[in-house]
Amino acid sequence: MTATLSAPAEVRTTPRRGRSRTWIGWSFILPNFIGFAALTLIPVIASLALSFLDWDSYSTPRWVGLDNFERMIHNDNFWTALRNTAYYAVGHVPLTLGAALGFAVLLNQKLKGVRFFRTALFFPYITSLVAVAVVWNMLLSPDLGPVNQFLRAIGVDQPPGWTTSTTWAMPAVIVASVWRDLGYYMILYLAGLQTIPAELYEAAQVDGASGWQRFRHITVPGLRPTTFFVLIMLTISSFKVFDLIQVMTEGGPGRATLVLSQVIYREGIVQGRFGYSSAVSMVLFLIVLTITVVQFRLQRRSQP
Repeated sequence: MTATLSAPAEVRTTPRRGRSRTWIGWSFILPNFIGFAALTLIPVIASLALSFLDWDSYSTPRWVGLDNFERMIHNDNFWTALRNTAYYAVGHVPLTLGAALGFAVLLNQKLKGVRFFRTALFFPYITSLVAVAVVWNMLLSPDLGPVNQFLRAIGVDQPPGWTTSTTWAMPAVIVASVWRDLGYYMILYLAGLQTIPAELYEAAQVDGASGWQRFRHITVPGLRPTTFFVLIMLTISSFKVFDLIQVMTEGGPGRATLVLSQVIYREGIVQGRFGYSSAVSMVLFLIVLTITVVQFRLQRRSQP
């Protein structure tokens, strides 16, 4: 006697049910897309259009073509701001990444009071940025700041002027920024460390691997996706930095800490040159986009 296996009945989806599922899907996507379109997509398109116009928000917009970009190329303020932005990014990205990774590895251990130290390191990130800038200005005050008082106590006769010095203003801003941001990226690294199987460390320890070898051959490869994400986020945030520098130094002394975002603010909001300001913002957008695309391609090539 042979048993006849009947084929499973096909589930037919009626057009009405298909449209219903489509609308349900759109109902989940639409609120986020509306916010993205209203707050990001439309302003970006408007900024692109404005970069080819001469407009001060009062008169009628006038088409000028590439004049804004030509003016930008011959503007010394733009090149100074571009160099300062790159300077800030080169200092901020590796220092924040290294500090966040180091503290994450340290606070991933079973230490007494580890929760307190995690909270303490994360707390500056949620603190008012204005308060952070004011406190760091007080700490780095050339005459009364505790940092310079400590340097004098250990024998430094002429400590740096920090935010009043064209040489030390940018390093001071970078240090303050690293202190504020490392807690957030430390949390990301702590989450990444939880995904690495503990058996790998146990097996390596049995085989006689040292702590540095375990870190190099297990921790670093295991954190590669997290490091890539952190690197992307740090790069973007570094190139669009504005608020911390605006409060601490306002781009000074002179133009020592003038960055591209401040040029955009001064030309657009303060001077009312929205066309030129939009042209600078488009250049900043292209710089960040190019660096991000290069990072993505390097990440794909490094994958086994």
